[in-house]
Amino acid sequence: MSLSRRSFLMMLGAASLAGRADALPMFKGTPQPFSRDWLEGEAERLSKQAYTPMPEVPQEWRDLSYDEYRNIWFNSHKGLWTDTARPFHVDFFHPGLYFPRPVEVNIVDGDVAQTLAFDISLFDKTDQFPDLPIDETMGYSGLRLRAELQEPEIFEEFLVFQGASYFRGIGTGQNYGLSARGLALNTGDAEGEEFPDFTRFWLEAPEAGARTMIVHALLDGPSVTGAYTFTITPGLPAVVDFEAVLFPRRDLDHVGLAPLTSMFLFDETNRNRFDDFRPAVHDSEGLMIWNGAGEVLWRPLANPATLQVSSFVDDGPRGFGLMQRNRNPNDFADLEAHYENRPSLWITPGEDWGRGNVRLVEIPADREIYDNIVAYWRPREPLPAGRAHRMTYSMAWGTEPPRPRPVARVLNTRMGKGFDQIKNVVTIDFEDHPAFAGEDLDSITKFIGASRGQLTEGVLQRNPGTGGVRLAFSIDPGDAQAVELRAQLVKDEQSLTEVWLYRWTA
Repeated sequence: MSLSRRSFLMMLGAASLAGRADALPMFKGTPQPFSRDWLEGEAERLSKQAYTPMPEVPQEWRDLSYDEYRNIWFNSHKGLWTDTARPFHVDFFHPGLYFPRPVEVNIVDGDVAQTLAFDISLFDKTDQFPDLPIDETMGYSGLRLRAELQEPEIFEEFLVFQGASYFRGIGTGQNYGLSARGLALNTGDAEGEEFPDFTRFWLEAPEAGARTMIVHALLDGPSVTGAYTFTITPGLPAVVDFEAVLFPRRDLDHVGLAPLTSMFLFDETNRNRFDDFRPAVHDSEGLMIWNGAGEVLWRPLANPATLQVSSFVDDGPRGFGLMQRNRNPNDFADLEAHYENRPSLWITPGEDWGRGNVRLVEIPADREIYDNIVAYWRPREPLPAGRAHRMTYSMAWGTEPPRPRPVARVLNTRMGKGFDQIKNVVTIDFEDHPAFAGEDLDSITKFIGASRGQLTEGVLQRNPGTGGVRLAFSIDPGDAQAVELRAQLVKDEQSLTEVWLYRWTA
C-alpha cells in the first residue's frame, strides 16, 4: 500500500526505538563560545544583511523519488547521547525530496558549541536505495527528541523539528497531529505566504536527571531573522516554554505569532459532502479562545468551498488553541489513523500581547493529506524594521487545558436540513452544568444571534445521550451567502456555556 505525502511525513516521527551504541555523531570545525546573548546578536547581525538561503544538497538527493526517500531511515540505536546517562536522546533526518536544504545542528556543552557533521553511517537503508554523493553541502534536515516517558530504558519520541520553521509535539501516549511554526507571514494573502526557516539549531547537553531539554534556533528568511529558545518538558501535556526576539528586515504588516497548522476534512457539520465510511476525519475540531474580556469562545472548524478568513478581535488575549475534543474511537471509526488520539495545542501568552486578533484561515480540502487550517495571533500594529520585537508564550501539547472558566463546553455541532428538507437546522450539544439540574430549563436564557437572515427562537432540551443539553434552532439566510452565528446560554446574568460561534455558508 502506498502512503500519502502527509501520512509519510507523520510517519517520520512515528518509530519508537531505544538503545545504546558505541558510535557517536561526528563533529566538524572548531568549538565556539555560545550564549543566548550571542544568538540574539547573530540574528540582529544577519538582519542587516541581504538574505542568503542555506545551500542545497546535491541534485541526486533532491531528485529522490517518494519510494526511494522511504528506503533510508535513521538508526535510533546510534542517536545522540544514546551511550551516555543523559536523559534525552536525539535522532536526525536525512535531506532530499521535500527537504532540499539542510539545517546546521550544534551541540552545546557548558558555554561551548560544536557543529555536527553529516554521517551517513547513522542511517539504515534497503538495497533499493541508490548510491548518492556526499559533499560539504550535506547535512541533516531536522531532528527528533526522545525520553523515557513510560518505561525505563524505552526512549519514546515527543517532539520533531523539520521543514521551514515547523515543529510537532505530542503528549505521552498520543499520536502526531497538528503542527506549530516559529512564525507565519502573509498567511492567506493574495501575494502569497512567506516561509522563513529555522536554519541553525543548538542543543544544550542535558545533565543526568534533567527534566527539560533546551533547544535554541536561528530563524532566517527574506523579511526577518529571529533568535528562538525552546524549553521543553515532555509528559501529558508536553510543555514548550517559548522565547523569541525578531529582527525584521522590512516592516512586517501581516505577521502571525504562535501559528498553528492542522487538518479538518469533515464532521457532523459537513458530513453530506463526503462519501466516506468514517463519521469524522480531522486532527482538530475547533478553535478555542479565552479572550481579554474573560469569555471562552468556541468556533467549530469548517472545510469551506472557498477560502475563509475569520478574525476574532481582542485586547490582551489570555489563551487560544486548536482542540481535539472527540476522544472516543467510535467518533472516527478509523482503526489506523486514530484521530481520537491526536493532541490539542493550547497557547498561553507570557506577557500582554495588546490589541490584535486571533486569525483563523480555513482552506478548501478534498483529502485528509492536506493541512488546511491555520490559526495565529496577529498584532494590530505592524512590526517595524530595524527594531527588536520580543515575545514569550507557553505551549501545551496534550488534552484540553484546565478550564479557564466554569462554563459548559460545546460537545458537538450539527447542521443540515430538518424533517421537512426545507429549514436549515443547527443543533449545539453542551456538556452538563450544575445550572441544568432540576425539572425546568425555562429559567435559562437562550442568546442566539445572526449577522443576516432570520432565526427561530430556539429550543433547549435535555440530551440523554450526552447528559447535558441541546440547543436547536433554524436559520433562513434569505439571499445571504454567509451568515455569522452566535449562541450562548445564560442564567442570572452569568454565562453557563462557552460562546459558540460559526460561519454558515450557502
